[in-house]
Amino acid sequence: MSNYTLQDGISLPESALDIGAHLGFSKLEAARFAWFEMAGAVLSHYLVDQQQRFNALLHWFYNDLGFCVRDNYFSTEAADLGTCLISRQGNSTTLATVLMLLAKQLDLEFEPILLPGNTVLRCKVAGEVSYLDPLTGKELTRHQLHVLVRGELGNAALLKQSYLKPATVKKLLTRMLHELKAGCIVSHQFEAAMECCSLLLQWHSDDVHLNRERAFIAQQLGCISVAAADLQHFVDNSPHDPVIEIVKMQLKELNEHAEIYH
Repeated sequence: MSNYTLQDGISLPESALDIGAHLGFSKLEAARFAWFEMAGAVLSHYLVDQQQRFNALLHWFYNDLGFCVRDNYFSTEAADLGTCLISRQGNSTTLATVLMLLAKQLDLEFEPILLPGNTVLRCKVAGEVSYLDPLTGKELTRHQLHVLVRGELGNAALLKQSYLKPATVKKLLTRMLHELKAGCIVSHQFEAAMECCSLLLQWHSDDVHLNRERAFIAQQLGCISVAAADLQHFVDNSPHDPVIEIVKMQLKELNEHAEIYH
């Protein structure tokens, strides 16, 4: 896998498509062509009335283009923006991103909201704010938003106001990378999962939990010294973490094994 560096001058969709191509999940040119084709075609729905423009976009996106949730929801295919553009199937994050980008072409204000475990869209049309489920195109009430949070964090979880704050491009891409990493682990694509962790650490070098995750992935690849170094970093920088004793035991076991070379 070639070297790739995440830059601070990030933008959508270019950065996300570059990441997907770098990880080998989609073809860059095919993804770009799919995007440019849609970005041009959506302009035919530029109606004067904003509410009619909003309704036309949703009908075109879900009915005419047929965008929908991918059956294998937690796969890398669902989490990769390029694959979503080409196949018109994705998860809540990739579908929300494509719909938001198309809305921008129509001067509609769509913003991503990163709930725990789900991405939704905050839409402002004719001065009214609503929340949209990108999987279905249906409006979500605050109660339904709370149900999504509780489904992820448990029945005692609150719908915090911070959850409803629009995400930056960097935070949105961070979520995509986390979801790509999870898909890689599920499908045992550990080299790509390792690269996802390394890319995330470029932006979030102080997140020691990423080091712990990378240690697990490195161990699956037989890179014991890399795994041990990441676990040691976790122990040194997060001494009061609730799982610290478990991590120390894992580190002890790793240090008892020799490095495995492939």
